[in-house]
Amino acid sequence: MPRERMSVVVTRRLPEPVETRLSELFDVQLRDSDQAMTRAALVEAVQHAEVLVPTVTDRIDATLLAQAGDQLKLIANYGAGVDHIDVSTARQRGILVSNTPGVLTDDTADMAMALIMAVVRRVPEGLAMMQKGDWAGWAPTAMLGGRLAGRRIGILGMGGIGQAVARRALAFGMQVHYHNRRRLHAEVEKQLEATYWQSLDQMVARMDVISINCPSTPSTFHLMNARRLKLMKPDAVLVNTSRGEVVDENALTRMLRSGDIAGAGLDVYENGNSINPRLRELSNVVLLPHMGSATVEGRIEMGEKVLLNIKTFEDGHRPPDQVVPSMM
Repeated sequence: MPRERMSVVVTRRLPEPVETRLSELFDVQLRDSDQAMTRAALVEAVQHAEVLVPTVTDRIDATLLAQAGDQLKLIANYGAGVDHIDVSTARQRGILVSNTPGVLTDDTADMAMALIMAVVRRVPEGLAMMQKGDWAGWAPTAMLGGRLAGRRIGILGMGGIGQAVARRALAFGMQVHYHNRRRLHAEVEKQLEATYWQSLDQMVARMDVISINCPSTPSTFHLMNARRLKLMKPDAVLVNTSRGEVVDENALTRMLRSGDIAGAGLDVYENGNSINPRLRELSNVVLLPHMGSATVEGRIEMGEKVLLNIKTFEDGHRPPDQVVPSMM
């Protein structure tokens, strides 16, 4: 007799090709709505599914995992970041966790550069002027922004995405600097023409652009706090396409309002979609709805990794993208 298909619950709508393939391979419960699952629905899911496919909007904490049934054996996360999943507790309960690393590197790096250009060249202000019909014609001193070439970019977090940002910044003629938990190999530094700063404070104080590309961990929470933000030059800008919690959003807002920092480009926020309302009032801030990874190609590739992780697990092998606590 053929074995029963593995029971899989998906917490959000996924690209159609991914949902179709999931339906072909597994006994899958898909979402009709693209709203995040309620807590009650998540509890029901972990009590009945063998595999849960959550996203960054789902909080898979110890309390939820304590209510999971013995049949739940794999959490195949749709996304690279797993700070919303209690990986240690999952492991203690015999539940494996996998993710989708490396897929969104270029997409996120593209968005970081787009935000840098938007802030420095005042693109949203120009767009708003045109949409309101306020443009009176070209003038020598109108809408003056800054030139990217020659500016110093300080990259906070030099993993795959940070290095991709560095390559793009280098192509624009920027001087690449970085701070990382570990210094890169000399060959990589040479390729990226990157200068390493052991002291984050010293780097922040000397940069024209700060790009945040580090993960969210207890050690990076408010890494850019009020004290460190005050070290930035008044004409510097900050861009964050990583995790909102790395930046003290209230402190950043105060400094942007007072002109102590020239501008910011944000794709992520400290409290999810509950954004500080004062940020919306500022003309020197570009706000995006967490769309750094929002490409058709990237989202389908994420789904393909989820499929591979589940299928490999179903076949009795370790998922290729298994996450273990020591990696966190």
